[in-house]
Parts: sequence; C-alpha cells; structure tokens
Amino acid sequence: MDERRRNRLQEAGVDVDDALERMMGSEALLERLLGKFLEDENYQKLCTALDEKRQEDAVAASHTLKGVCGNLSMPALFSLFTRQVEALRAGDWTAAAALMEEIRPAYARAREAISDYEQG
Repeated sequence: MDERRRNRLQEAGVDVDDALERMMGSEALLERLLGKFLEDENYQKLCTALDEKRQEDAVAASHTLKGVCGNLSMPALFSLFTRQVEALRAGDWTAAAALMEEIRPAYARAREAISDYEQG
C-alpha cells in the first residue's frame, strides 16, 4: 500500500495499522475487504428501515455495519453505529435518526477514500 493510499484511508477514519494487524499484515486481504465494504447494502437497508420505522431491520443493519466497521478498524464509525444500535434497541427513534447526521458524512468519507483506489 503506497503512502498516499494509506494517508487517504487514515484521513477517512480507517486505522490502517490496526486493520493490517487484524489481517496479519496482508494488504491484499485488507484491500479485498475494503472493496466488499463498498458492495455492502446494509447502509441503504438502514436508511430505509429508519425511514419506515422498522426497528428489527434497522437494528440488524446498524449492528452489521457496526461489526464491519469494527473489523475494518474504522473506530469513529464503529462508535457511531454502537450508539445507534443501543438507541434502536431502547426504542429511541429520535436519537437513532439524529445519529445519521454524524454517520452520513463519516460513512461517505470512508466510501470515497476506498473508492478512490478502486477507480484507479
């Protein structure tokens, strides 16, 4: 992984060193999993479930995203999704929806940084 790529991911909230440690140093595995992050449909599922106030689906999507972000060493997103899952489980739709104001830009930054590389 070149320095530009590493810095771009770091700036977008990916703790590259921690992620590589989780991947036993395999940059290829990290890149493959980051690519899968771009393909994951749970963010859209979460947005739809929140709009339609479907608690079970919202919890499932947010919890999945929490796990993905944890495994990919995205601590800010992991923390936001953790808080959102807790709010959803408590039935606090207002708090869960309000967290999207923080989640949305952080998620977009991560996707943009990852896709910069994917596009060449």
